[in-house]
Amino acid sequence: MKRRHFLNTTVALVGLMVAGPALADSMADAKAVVEKYATKVDKWDGPTTGPKAADAKKIVVVAADMKNGGILGVANAVQEAATAIGWTVTVLDSAGSVEGRTAAFGQALTLKPDGIIIAGFDAVEQKPSMEEAKKANIPMVSWHAASAVGPVPDVGVFANVTTDAMEVSKSAADYAYADASGKPGVIIFTDSTYQIAIAKADRMKQEIEKLGGTVLEYVDTPIAETSQRMPQLTTTLLQKYGQKWTHSLAINDIYFDFMGPSLAAAGIAGDGAPKSVAAGDGSEGAYQRIRAKQYQSVTVAEPLNLQGWQLVDELNRAFAGQQWSGYVSPLHVVTTDNVEFDGGPKNTFDPDNGYRDAYKKIWGK
Repeated sequence: MKRRHFLNTTVALVGLMVAGPALADSMADAKAVVEKYATKVDKWDGPTTGPKAADAKKIVVVAADMKNGGILGVANAVQEAATAIGWTVTVLDSAGSVEGRTAAFGQALTLKPDGIIIAGFDAVEQKPSMEEAKKANIPMVSWHAASAVGPVPDVGVFANVTTDAMEVSKSAADYAYADASGKPGVIIFTDSTYQIAIAKADRMKQEIEKLGGTVLEYVDTPIAETSQRMPQLTTTLLQKYGQKWTHSLAINDIYFDFMGPSLAAAGIAGDGAPKSVAAGDGSEGAYQRIRAKQYQSVTVAEPLNLQGWQLVDELNRAFAGQQWSGYVSPLHVVTTDNVEFDGGPKNTFDPDNGYRDAYKKIWGK
């Protein structure tokens, strides 16, 4: 398939000659990363063998916060996949607080499930409850419970499902660099409550500075409080940095759910600077903003539905006493130019690679 070019920004040859070969090389590298992940995902590269479906399992999903579009998408996908494999699912919403997660995990244990899925919070945070689950021989899999993909043996997680978080962060930073013609002034938004959020934000900062861009500020503000904090925080940062602020980089889309009114009030057009670039997760709201060119330029989306199916498959492997699949799900740089494929019309990154049929074939369904 011939690769399309999705970056609208270009750098004039004379500009590159004046700036020198280092800028030219950095720009070419950044564009190559973005273009690599902006193409269609139409080939299944996941597992093709595995255990047949375990019978009639009862699963509990402990969700960090169902207001978060990524967590909501994964939870819905787990229910879809569970229906296909013949299991029942209960979703417990922790409503965005540590106390809520502790209570939800306790409730999950009282339900005596066959398996537990942790969605959207660090596994180490709930280590006492997870120790109880291990003692009860309840297999656990997770989504975004650690910065790495695969087993987290210290806390008993059979497999942590995610894209390559560092590659997600790098591609978001590379987009901002190229879009700003090599001179980005970025503000990074993260939440130190989560290990993966700090790892992603640190990676974006590292990439921007390595390329020669400027990190104006590194903002640590809780995901659970974005609706209250982001409107005024946006106004304050605009007053502080003005036109130096070319791009916002955030560890997920939810930060941008609440920035638009403040940017509009400052007279900034929907496709004006600062432009918003999210290193995950590809929420419905993000797709809508990108399509409408309203205060978000890019989301580096995860295949939330595919990941829900993978969580069910990994749990099935745990039930069968097998190893995890080893599969790392693909990421996708979503822009206004490619928003309409790979699930785009449904406002989600849902690869057209036949993953549902592939998993059902493995399960014998």
